[in-house]
Amino acid sequence: MAEPRRPPRGGGAGGEGLGRSRGGFTSKIHLSADGRCRPLSLVLTPGQRADFTQFKPVLEKIRVPRVGPGRPRKKPDSLAADRAYSNGPCREYLRRRGIRHTIPEKTDSRAARLRKGSRGGRLPGFDEDRYKKRNIVERTINRVKQSRVVATRYDKRGYVYLGTTTAAALVIWLRT
Repeated sequence: MAEPRRPPRGGGAGGEGLGRSRGGFTSKIHLSADGRCRPLSLVLTPGQRADFTQFKPVLEKIRVPRVGPGRPRKKPDSLAADRAYSNGPCREYLRRRGIRHTIPEKTDSRAARLRKGSRGGRLPGFDEDRYKKRNIVERTINRVKQSRVVATRYDKRGYVYLGTTTAAALVIWLRT
């Protein structure tokens, strides 16, 4: 009988998606969601990992099957994110893929842009009505964590916990 396939990251707490954060020794679930609070992609990281480092992996894992024949959709029509994703590489990635986005500008980057004057560039576009829908991701995380096993992380291995989280996401898809 073959052994279960393990992720290539190696052993240790980091390989299991565990790390120090304000809440203790925890994991972080990064996800994208559609307009009906259904998860589209999941990525698991140690608790101390910054959000913007997982921006590309989360967006690249999106696969929405089509009703008829054809390849699945890999690109959202638009995206709303919080200030953690307000940096040049994230905005450039979205521009390159042709994804409309609403991300508020950080106050320190705004001050730096204004300090540079005309060389500081243009103010990034911001649609307040679209940004109001950003709470969909927070509500999706709350729905995933309604499963007690996901909220408390009983699983020792990172890949098992990711499977548990994926099962909770599938339940959300089946209920809607």
